[in-house]
Amino acid sequence: MDSVTVITSGKGGVGKSTVTVALGAALAARGRRVLLIDCDAGLGSLDHMLGVLDHRVFDIADVVSGAAEPENAVYQCAYEPNLFLLSAPGTEEDVVSPEVMRRLVGVLSQYYDHILVDSPAGIGQGFLSAAAAARRALVVATPDPVSLRAAARTRQSLEEAGVRQQRLVVNRFSSARFRVQKCFSDLDSVIDAAGIRLIAVVPEDPLLAAATLRAQAAPERSPGALAAGRLAARLEGEQVPLSAVNRF
Repeated sequence: MDSVTVITSGKGGVGKSTVTVALGAALAARGRRVLLIDCDAGLGSLDHMLGVLDHRVFDIADVVSGAAEPENAVYQCAYEPNLFLLSAPGTEEDVVSPEVMRRLVGVLSQYYDHILVDSPAGIGQGFLSAAAAARRALVVATPDPVSLRAAARTRQSLEEAGVRQQRLVVNRFSSARFRVQKCFSDLDSVIDAAGIRLIAVVPEDPLLAAATLRAQAAPERSPGALAAGRLAARLEGEQVPLSAVNRF
């Protein structure tokens, strides 16, 4: 299941779900069939972001309980035909166990080129379930000490869960704010604080955030969408450099 990636963060509010949706859309635009699995029980937001909320009937708990077949609980994104969603359960009591998640994703991975598992923030039961089937992880953090300390703790938890292939996504980056805050001297010190190899820097982008909230495709040339495209390429093994705007 090398195509299964868990996307996680040590703390909430870093834009993890936005990164998940943007990356999924970028991979789908490359002609891949992409399934997003929302594991944030009770707080799932991907059904809104992908425009399936109004007609969603089943979620992952219904599949596990046998109330719905997987094909009836997977919904196509409203604006990207190659992007699909399996929604989060409605309550924390319905969190899927790690063993069941491994079996379920093993079946689903036969039908998709990529599966992106959106983990709840933190390191609770939902995190363990989300990480169970993944061979690799993207840890999303903002470039501040609190978020990066949480990312470092997440790195340790992922290693304990057997996910050792990890990459850091620095999200909501602003050169001006970074210089004013003076928390870190440069990008290398940000990477060192997390202890995770960097794969992408996603700039602060109101256009991407607004499109996600409206369940619409982000403008192709918006900074966030361009960064998501580079992240998709790097995830598939291409040697794509960080953009000039991100190299500070």
